[in-house]
Amino acid sequence: MVLMVMIARVSDGLPLAASLQDDEQSGRSLVDYQNQAKMLFKKLTVNSPNRCTIETGPYVFHLIIENGVCHLVLCERGYSKKTAFTFLEEMSSEFTLQHGPKVPQATRPYSCIEFDTYIQKLRRQYSDQRGRRHLHQLREDLNDVQRIMMDNIDDVLQRGATLSDLETKATGLSIMSKKYHKDAQYLNMRSTFAKIAAGAVVTLVFIVYFFVF
Repeated sequence: MVLMVMIARVSDGLPLAASLQDDEQSGRSLVDYQNQAKMLFKKLTVNSPNRCTIETGPYVFHLIIENGVCHLVLCERGYSKKTAFTFLEEMSSEFTLQHGPKVPQATRPYSCIEFDTYIQKLRRQYSDQRGRRHLHQLREDLNDVQRIMMDNIDDVLQRGATLSDLETKATGLSIMSKKYHKDAQYLNMRSTFAKIAAGAVVTLVFIVYFFVF
């Protein structure tokens, strides 16, 4: 379930629109998570990854950055990651269509709050299980969400990290993965050569033994 939606300008973290749904089961006000989202917006930079997932307690933030605007949702951990990012893609396209030209000129928080009407409609659509399965089929070509970098909210907020650090981590993991792959290839090659050499030695010993004796 999508519990909260927030949209903000990347350049200064200014909130442009929001839509909250009270989480009665957790007993914790979503205002707390809204404040976390605002702090995340303040840490956005031009180098921030355009796809990101951040854990926070029993929930996760998923966000995308398009056209200088950050679109963020708060979901239950069990909610499909692929569905969440499909939701964000669709919301981002509609927001750009309705409010894109207004974003650079916005001076006050929540100047696009009327966009909540569309958000509520989209949330109802995605709460329908049959519609969700249909969307999965239509969006099979969505970016591989398993490669989206994940971090913890405490790491991002309390340690003073910026969201651009996630991109650095992802790049580092990619480089390490390539290095390990090359090392594995080299070791496999050495192992193959060693086996060939051992076979050649055995063959040579056999030939020498045969001719000498």
